[in-house]
Amino acid sequence: MRNNGHMRYLSSPILSDLNSKMVLLSGPRQVGKTYLANALLGPGDLYLNWDDPDHRRRIRRREWSDDAGTIALDEIHKFAKWRNWLKGTYDTQKAQHRFLVTGSARLDLYRRGGDSILGRYHAWRLHPICLAEHAHGLQSPPAIGIREAFDRLLRFGGFPEPYLSGDETTARRWRKERRELILREDLRDLERVREVSQVGLLLDLLTERVGGMIVASNLAEDLDVAPRTVQNWMDILERLYLGFRVKPFTGKMARAIRKPPKFYFFDNADVPAQENGSLGPRFENLVATHLLKRLNFLEDSQGEQLELRYVRDKEGHECDFVVLRRRKPVLLVEAKWSDATPSRDLSFFGDRLGVTQRVQVVAELHKSITAQGTRVVPASDWLSLPLDEPLWS
Repeated sequence: MRNNGHMRYLSSPILSDLNSKMVLLSGPRQVGKTYLANALLGPGDLYLNWDDPDHRRRIRRREWSDDAGTIALDEIHKFAKWRNWLKGTYDTQKAQHRFLVTGSARLDLYRRGGDSILGRYHAWRLHPICLAEHAHGLQSPPAIGIREAFDRLLRFGGFPEPYLSGDETTARRWRKERRELILREDLRDLERVREVSQVGLLLDLLTERVGGMIVASNLAEDLDVAPRTVQNWMDILERLYLGFRVKPFTGKMARAIRKPPKFYFFDNADVPAQENGSLGPRFENLVATHLLKRLNFLEDSQGEQLELRYVRDKEGHECDFVVLRRRKPVLLVEAKWSDATPSRDLSFFGDRLGVTQRVQVVAELHKSITAQGTRVVPASDWLSLPLDEPLWS
């Protein structure tokens, strides 16, 4: 097996885990799972993709050499009986082979549901490129500093192809093709959804509401469907790794808002600029994706119990993000484009929740300051801290 740990941030952990258990690698379409799997393979190892007819036949029959060290199985979630097949294959061949299984969010569902492979695997979630990954080992275009990487993430998003190209036309074409691929193939084949155009409209409505509370009944009225249908479609969008919901944190706060979540996109560039040209919502989305990636990495690598939430009360006080560790708030984060004045709501909720770690992340700021118990930090600095740093004490 080849160790190309510099290529993506999960390379080394996956190589280590394969020595003891099967590895399940899930993540958004075109985030680089197949590329990473192949990069980890060396002479004698084997890559098989369910989408290839010849590979499909070999997978069904388990046709591979006894000398194959690591076997990477891609897209096998499209095999109707893949769960039982995988369990049987691993149980009978784990002494001879290492197994790396990659695919869409359905692998992540399998990770959470059922116990048929309990104790047999380690699971990892691969995210788009972020500032931390850029700063600590990613093979990026030459002479790209952190600030330019930050600008690229805002303009092109963090998926490898548009991010590394740095080209507007390439990014637009890639984004259009990816959306069509997900809506026309994954949505239809994996989720059996017929109302593809309606789900596409829901996606458009959600991109315009990033940073705001998502009320299913309002979206249902716009789409002329039942609120429960909107909820189901949003569940599917999460399963397909198009976006993720951030739920409100209430704790013991009597005046906290309890129900409406927020919705963010794994691709920052899915979030349009506002009519006045403001990139505020896209920046907030970027902060959300960076935080989620860090929390997922700490969960997958260290077994931490972490959640990303927001908090708002009925009087209108609001904090963009609250990090929970073992269900207890440990970090408050506010995203601002240019406002370096410490948010009063950070102090408000920090005092009430007993959270001393309060951070205001500012896109257009060059030097950190600390005032009123809040650290006001440049986004390009704070978001580029190593992923294994928890950011709270």
